[in-house]
Amino acid sequence: MIVTRFAPSPTGALHLGHAYAAITAHDAVKVVGGRFLVRIEDIDRTRCRPEFETAIFEDLAWLELSWETPVLHQSERFDAYRAALDVLNSQQLLYPCFCTRAEIAAEIARASEAPHGPEGALYPSACRHLDEAQRLERIASGVAYALRLDCTKAVARAGTLAFEEFGAGPNDEHGTIAVDPHLFGDIVLARKEIPASYHLAVVVDDAFQGITLVTRGNDLFAATHVQRLLQTLLDLPTPDYAHHKLILGAQGRKLSKRDHAATLRAMREGGVTARRVRKQLELAQSN
Repeated sequence: MIVTRFAPSPTGALHLGHAYAAITAHDAVKVVGGRFLVRIEDIDRTRCRPEFETAIFEDLAWLELSWETPVLHQSERFDAYRAALDVLNSQQLLYPCFCTRAEIAAEIARASEAPHGPEGALYPSACRHLDEAQRLERIASGVAYALRLDCTKAVARAGTLAFEEFGAGPNDEHGTIAVDPHLFGDIVLARKEIPASYHLAVVVDDAFQGITLVTRGNDLFAATHVQRLLQTLLDLPTPDYAHHKLILGAQGRKLSKRDHAATLRAMREGGVTARRVRKQLELAQSN
């Protein structure tokens, strides 16, 4: 049975990009009798608000989508994320990073050829080389730190990896995709204020919910590489993936909450119908 999900964060109102992602996941299982789930990704308690969550369900219902209840909330899953971190720590794949963002930026600026990934320059791994005594001393001092994945050790443990792509990646990639586990370097998996990164939480929750097909925008295609690595390290099943084109705004940029993209609520209150939204999305994707 195919199981898909739509996993928004309640940090703002949904727009057409969210509508397309939700409809794509929903329709992928509609004709085959699969399951469509909604997951609320509300780990960041400082930005997530209950009124946005309520609006999410109102917008999805307006789009004539149906989903299973109860809905999973990531804020209720912190124990599961800690357990996953314990597994990685037991494999000696984590290390504390005490660098501030300013220190990381300065170190990158000093490097003549800093390696880059999809999100910019990679962390230079300064704290990876601290010995155990140095780490314990800094932790005991109360200084803030993040937990990073030691990518070199992780890759050596995981070996060669791949995932199946049934959509069309940014460069029309499809079929069996070889994983580049170094793409994000020593990624952060947890911070003091946020107990699990997006990458960690999504693989743990997808496995818990039995997701078999992940449908999402091409902006998250690169994330599949690091998530595939984490799945192997945590001995979790690997879903299939189907990435799709993004719905772009008038300036040719991805729609964003921060850029105040037209919200589904505003469209609904303006008399737009769900059927018209579907037609608009079909036209946008055919361009």
